[in-house]
Amino acid sequence: MKERTTELVDGLRHSVPYINAHQGKTFVILLTGAVLKSNNYASIISDIGLLHSLGIKLVIVNGARNQIDESLKNHNIQPKYHKNTRITDASTLEIVKQVTGLLQLNITASLSMSLNNTPLQGAHINVVSGNFVIAQPLGVDDGVDYCHTGKIRRINNEAIDQQLERGSIVLLGPVGVSVTGESFNLSSEDVAAEVAIRLKADKLISFCAEQGVLDEQKHVITDLFPIDADNYVNHKEQTGQYLSSEARFLRAASKACRNGVRRSHLVSYLVDGSILQELFSRDGIGTQVSMEHSEQIRLATINDIGGILELIRPLEEQGILVKRSREQLEIEIDKFTIIERDHMTIGCAALYPYPEEKMGEMACLAIHPQYRNSSRGDLLLEKIAERANNLGLEKIFVLTTRSIHWFREKGFNPAEVDDLPIKKKQLYNYQRNSKILMFDLI
Repeated sequence: MKERTTELVDGLRHSVPYINAHQGKTFVILLTGAVLKSNNYASIISDIGLLHSLGIKLVIVNGARNQIDESLKNHNIQPKYHKNTRITDASTLEIVKQVTGLLQLNITASLSMSLNNTPLQGAHINVVSGNFVIAQPLGVDDGVDYCHTGKIRRINNEAIDQQLERGSIVLLGPVGVSVTGESFNLSSEDVAAEVAIRLKADKLISFCAEQGVLDEQKHVITDLFPIDADNYVNHKEQTGQYLSSEARFLRAASKACRNGVRRSHLVSYLVDGSILQELFSRDGIGTQVSMEHSEQIRLATINDIGGILELIRPLEEQGILVKRSREQLEIEIDKFTIIERDHMTIGCAALYPYPEEKMGEMACLAIHPQYRNSSRGDLLLEKIAERANNLGLEKIFVLTTRSIHWFREKGFNPAEVDDLPIKKKQLYNYQRNSKILMFDLI
């Protein structure tokens, strides 16, 4: 019982910074046709209700590709495509309107449920739909008429904002109306991206079957730049592959990020609570598309002292690191390099140069406990070595009592007190009896 209580408390404490950061922000969430068919759909709806209860402004855009294909098959209508885009003739349009209309009603009903003993108990969510998206025909390409397949002409973002300010969830489907009173079949990914851009949304979120985008070893790629997302989609198009909802979303996410949407997220609809794990934990669970990675390594500034102290204090208390006062850190802050993840310092190291002997001391190497089974220590060592090279130093040395084998694995060799720079030799603490290891930079 104690373990469960500790886990709950730790989870709440770690999520609070994200709850505060997300409150009042606008998120656009794309629910593809595959999500609406999945066994985890009810849980995803409950998680959306939770986001709403935390004061997040939500726009939901639903897709219908799977359901439209299924309905066309039932009506013996062969779907037609040109350049990975559906051709929507008159008979197909009727199917599209029937399917999307039914889906919107079902999503509204799901979000309106407030029965006792359900996650949405007492939620009383107001869901609003309307003619917020104005469309126009896609036209003719290479002699092929897309008929009632359209593209977005404009978004009535002011009307959407008004509904969000009233505490409503805005629900949009993949059908837009035109100024001539016609209906056009739209890409739900395009609708989600354009709405996110026009609303200056903080996040654009979608789901796929996998945990996110996978590399060749089937590992989740946690961070992508827009150019990476573009390359992924372009490769599929050039090799004639069908563009999945995942690929279509990546193209939309790239556009959104280039136009001011800070982050786009792709998570699995098969993993229970995946959207919550992605949004309320430091490491997330899926793939993020953004103009900058959530983790960066950089030189420390005076504003980083609190984070460094929080990181090194436990190691100082264990005797692993030599104690440093806040005043000492303030004086020496320009010596430090840190790894920062979502505004939290998860790693640090310092370089103290001795230019007369062309040597430098790497000191105060610390990694947050949650990230020690990773390559962050290697990254800091690389940065410290790079910094030492730029200063014209030829050797790096460390004094350590606990991490001897780690440094030996990285190429450091045992050395003696007499090998240290004169000033460091005079300060050597024989009572601490630290092992001296040295690394040649040249």
